[in-house]
Amino acid sequence: MVEASHLRYINLMKTATIPAIRVEPDLRDEVKQVLRDGESLSAFVEASVRDNVRRRKDHAAFLERGIASLEAAKRSGQYVSAATVVRKLEDRLSEARAGKRGRSSVEPE
Repeated sequence: MVEASHLRYINLMKTATIPAIRVEPDLRDEVKQVLRDGESLSAFVEASVRDNVRRRKDHAAFLERGIASLEAAKRSGQYVSAATVVRKLEDRLSEARAGKRGRSSVEPE
């Protein structure tokens, strides 16, 4: 099945190509084994490229936020210790686990 976003992309945009790459036959076989019904190798490669671009943009934005936070802490002189951060994260994890256990133990009506 062709995704709606792909159809929109095809209908609204001029297309360009991404250079062909040479891979070992084993990798190509692995990729073919994980293709979904009706999915082409080209569609898989395009989706993979899009996902990687999004991940790299997200990572760059994460680093920018971290650097901005560090600069703000330096300006203000107010820092949070690593131990405090870890404790708060552990507390949040414990709360999430407790909530999940609480929801899973409730029987459906």
